[in-house]
Amino acid sequence: MLMVTVSPKFQVVIPKNVRRAMGLRPGQKVQVIHHGNRIELVPLRSVKSARGMLRGMDTTIESEPDREL
Repeated sequence: MLMVTVSPKFQVVIPKNVRRAMGLRPGQKVQVIHHGNRIELVPLRSVKSARGMLRGMDTTIESEPDREL
């Protein structure tokens, strides 16, 4: 488990291996989520980076009879 220290200005440094694994860049925005007694940092990604994410997904599903056009 990694540990970081909160500075007097309430700043933390994200460890290098985590930054690399997550592909974080300087100036990138992260969303801060408070869950009970923990904090989550979720990197915000551009819509452009999600392009092609669903490529190859099987779209051949059967519709229910009352849903057909």
